[in-house]
Amino acid sequence: MSVLKSRYYENPEGTDAFGKIVATNKYAVLGGLAWGTIDVLMVTKPKGYIPIIARYTYNVGPMMGMASAFTLGTLAATNFRGKDDRLNYFIGGVCAGGVYGAWRRSVPAGAVAALFLGIAGTIKKLSKQEGWDFFPPVHHQVSGVKPHDFTLFEDRPKNWSTE
Repeated sequence: MSVLKSRYYENPEGTDAFGKIVATNKYAVLGGLAWGTIDVLMVTKPKGYIPIIARYTYNVGPMMGMASAFTLGTLAATNFRGKDDRLNYFIGGVCAGGVYGAWRRSVPAGAVAALFLGIAGTIKKLSKQEGWDFFPPVHHQVSGVKPHDFTLFEDRPKNWSTE
């Protein structure tokens, strides 16, 4: 199994901590880079390479910490309790909210994030248990126009000769 192809649900809950951390941190890095780009271009507008890198690090680092806290909190709760249920995901969400509160240096923000992420984790686990999608798949359509053949002449039949 390649580390880059690791998926969170490949292994049972409570096992493969490294693979699960890699799987959640891939999404955290993508989210942090997206939010960091918004921050750099529209909010803080730093000048120079070092301040830009610092802003990206400021945004990506805590998101990776939140993803790791969720994964490790869920893993520890699963192993400690010996059950694979929704409470483990709530505990993981609360751990991630604690990291958010530390990042923002605000206990109320951390408490609200812990509650919100705990509920989101519970709903995610419920979706896996009941077989529905927490985030439904997105169906892409290239365009609303059907392709049209704009060539001037039809293709020649295979048995047509040029003699």
